[in-house]
This record gives sequence, structure tokens and C-alpha cells, in this order.
Amino acid sequence: MYEYAIAWEWLAFAARWFHVVTAIAWIGSSFYFIALDLGLVQRPHLPPGAYGEEWQVHGGGFYHIQKYLVAPATMPEHLTWFKYESYFTWLSGFLMLCIVYYGGASLFLVDRHVLDVSPTTAIFLSIASLALGWIIYDLLCKSPLGKHLWTLMAVLYVALVVMAWGYTQVFSGRAAFLHLGAFTATIMSANVFFIIIPNQKIVVADLIAGRTPDPKYGFIAKQRSLHNNYLTLPVIFFMLSNHYPLAFATAYNWVIAALVFLMGATIRHWFNTTHARKGRPTWTWIVTVILFIVIIWLSTVPKVLTGEKDAQALSPAFQAFAADAHFPAVKEMISSRCSMCHAAEPVYEGIARAPKGVTLESEGEIAMRAREIYIQAGRSHAMPPGNVTDVTPEERKLLVAWYESAVAGGTAQ
Repeated sequence: MYEYAIAWEWLAFAARWFHVVTAIAWIGSSFYFIALDLGLVQRPHLPPGAYGEEWQVHGGGFYHIQKYLVAPATMPEHLTWFKYESYFTWLSGFLMLCIVYYGGASLFLVDRHVLDVSPTTAIFLSIASLALGWIIYDLLCKSPLGKHLWTLMAVLYVALVVMAWGYTQVFSGRAAFLHLGAFTATIMSANVFFIIIPNQKIVVADLIAGRTPDPKYGFIAKQRSLHNNYLTLPVIFFMLSNHYPLAFATAYNWVIAALVFLMGATIRHWFNTTHARKGRPTWTWIVTVILFIVIIWLSTVPKVLTGEKDAQALSPAFQAFAADAHFPAVKEMISSRCSMCHAAEPVYEGIARAPKGVTLESEGEIAMRAREIYIQAGRSHAMPPGNVTDVTPEERKLLVAWYESAVAGGTAQ
């Protein structure tokens, strides 16, 4: 029933809100501790076993923080663990993946011109890639290669570029970027769940038992934490990319993804170096700007060079919307109210590309976007922005009647 679309939309909104909140908590605490760790100062008066200290001021008070590389001689009565931010960020992100991309696989996940597979197969490939990605990454870190920091980082970068290319050969551009972010975030959260926290628990258990902890556990946790440090900014980019089709909806989207990983590294290098009081490497910003300019160019290469395909033909899953009795009037209304922006070559002033890559020129395109049209312009007044094309209440009722009639027919999805 059509109520399902409304409920599903609100469920997606709630999951997205939850995901954003937990991500802010995780990224915020991560960035804070990275800056703190790099800014520690070694002083003669430090207690035995203390590596460094830092004085900070915030909220009208002063904080005196000391770090122990292994642990203090005696365990404090209260110990705060930073782990649930990571766990709930991943869980809420996977929930979003299920709601949007698995629940709407025929529209958002599968692109038959990229790979003609069923939604079920696409979902299986999605889940398998996330699991396999973590297994391969973990094996690389535990191999002899793991002892060579920068060599391992280079190999991991190549692996990420390969995954970027691979995802664009399987899913739609939007889904490919989202999955690249999910792939990377899975590695980051799994680092916390399987490596960092367990290693810290081993150290705590040794201290409670009166044993001297093995420093190797700290080294391993530090290695994974460093990887998370450099992966954070690209993950944020990919999670936001579905709002920007110039990033994901081009033939060179996988190259853009590869450059985004490099930009994340150059930006983090500047902050890491600055927090460590080792200078301010302004060259990193120059490189970042150059990379971004290259990305802009790649996103606007003419179609004649990219070989960009025409809009895909109407899928059987959406034929009910095109067959509904309301459809001729809906098509005429969309042509007069929406197609000046949502077209391959928009004519509305200031619009160079169709917003979010959504074109509504053919019957197939309109039918495939039926649910979005229903939510954005029927049930709500989100589209067009500011109602710049003067959509009337009667026309919005027409969109609602069209969608709900097709759904009530029992064949529309």
C-alpha cells in the first residue's frame, strides 16, 4: 500500500539521523584523541611509565592529561572505553544500507547497463564484498607486510582503488560510491571491534593479574588506529556523495574516488603534522586543491569522450506506473513543471546538470522515479524548490492519485 512508502521514508529519516549522530560522536572522539596523542609533551616530572602530558582548557576549566604507553602501575577505579560510538555508527550505517539500497535495490542498487543482475544477487554481492574486504585487509596487516608501515599503506591504497573500480562495474554510480564508503567504514569499525578493543582488554587483564603487558598489543592497535585516521575523511566524502551526481554519475567516477582517498591523506597529514608541532606543511593544501581541480575536470568531461549511456529503459518492475490511467496527465504535468531542470540539458538559469542526476524526460524515467516524485512533489512540497514553477494543489493531488492508484493495483513496487 502507498502508506508503506510514507512509513519507509520516515524510517529512512530516523535511521539517517541516528547514523549522523553516532558518526559525529565517533569521528569527534577519534579526531580529538589523534590531536591529543600527537600533542603530548614529555617532561622530567612525569610519573614512572608515563609517556607524555598535555594541558588543555575548555568550557571554563583546565584539564591535565597524561598518557601511559602500556598502562599505569595500578588500574584506576573507573575506566572509560571509547568503542560504542564506532559500533553504533556501523550498525546504523548498515541499517541505512538495508533501508535505502537493499529495500530499493531495483532503483538505487542495480543498473542493468552496468551489470544485469537481480536485486537478490546484487544484495548478496554487496554483503559479500564488505565481509571479504575486511578479511583481506586483516590478512595483509597480519602478514610480514604489516611490519613495513608505508609499504602496507601503499598496498592498501591500491586495494581501495581496485575496489572503487570494481564497485563501478557492479552497481549504479550512486551505489558504488556508497559501497566504497561502507567498505572503508567496515574496515575502520572492525579494527575497533576485532583488534583495538580486544588488545586493550588483554592489557587490562594482564595488569589485574599482576603480569607485565606485552607492548606488541599497543603497537598493533596503534597501526590500525593510524589507518582509521587516514580513512576517515574519504568515508565522509563517500557518505555525502549521493547528493552530488557530478561525483558518482560520470564515466570516471572510480578515478575520482581514487583521488578522494589521496585528498583525505593530504588533509590529515597537515593536521597530524600541525598537532605534533612539527610545522605547517602548506604543500599539502596545494596538492589537495590540485587534486580537487582534477576531480572537477573529470566530472565535466563531455559525454562524447566518456561514452556515457542513455537513460536505461523501463524495467518491468515499474511498468504499472506507466500503464496507470493517470500517467498521461502526470507526464504532461512533469514536462511543464519539472523538465526544465530535470533534463539532460537543463534550460533553467543557473542549472548546468540535472539535480542529483535525476532526469524526467522519458516515460521510463518518470515511471522509475515514481516513488520519489510521490514523496518530493506529491505528499510534500519539497519539489520544486520554492515552488518556482507554480505547481498547483490540484497537480500535487494528481501525483498522489497516480502513485497510489498504481500501487493499489498490486503490481507496482
